[in-house]
Amino acid sequence: MIFEEIREVVCEQLGVEENEVTMETTFEDLGADSLDLFQVVIELEEKFGIQLEDAERIKSIKDAVEYVQSKINA
Repeated sequence: MIFEEIREVVCEQLGVEENEVTMETTFEDLGADSLDLFQVVIELEEKFGIQLEDAERIKSIKDAVEYVQSKINA
């Protein structure tokens, strides 16, 4: 499932535990700054073979899941 794969990337990049990352979690909740979010986006692009043009729209894990899903389905 996409959520688990995104959670794995987020945990690895931000150094947080899996139980801290839910669909409702925001990147701000995890203490991520713009550089952290940039690193997450790069990893997600590589992992899913997609291009995230509107990365600034992604504020939460749910946003990331929905955005990646829409790119995969496109």
